[in-house]
Amino acid sequence: MASLTLYGLKICDTCKKAMSALDADGHDVTMVDIRADADLQQKVPMWLEAVGPDQLVNKRSTTWRGLSTEEKSEVEQGKAQDLLIANPTLIKRPVIETGADVYVGWTKDVQAVF
Repeated sequence: MASLTLYGLKICDTCKKAMSALDADGHDVTMVDIRADADLQQKVPMWLEAVGPDQLVNKRSTTWRGLSTEEKSEVEQGKAQDLLIANPTLIKRPVIETGADVYVGWTKDVQAVF
C-alpha cells in the first residue's frame, strides 16, 4: 500500500479516528501537525487547487466564526490562500495526501476510498 500523509492536529478527535482507522487497515500513515510542522506556504496552494476552498475551509470552526465579514468575503471570492496559511485551524481536517490525490475530512465518501 502507498504511504499516506495525514495533516491534522493531535488533539483533533476526527484526526484521531482517521489515524486509527487507516492504521487498522494496514496503511503506512505519517501524521503531520498542521500548526507546527506543515509547510503551509507550499501545501495550501496545492490543496486549494486539488479540492477548492469550499472543501478546504472549515466554516464550522471557532476560527471562522471569529473572522471579520471582510475576511469571510475574501474566502467567498476565492482568496482563501493567505487566510488559511495565517490561520491553520481554518483548514478542514484531516487533509490526507496519497501522493496522487488529496482528501479532506473523514466523511463516509473519504472513508470509502481507503
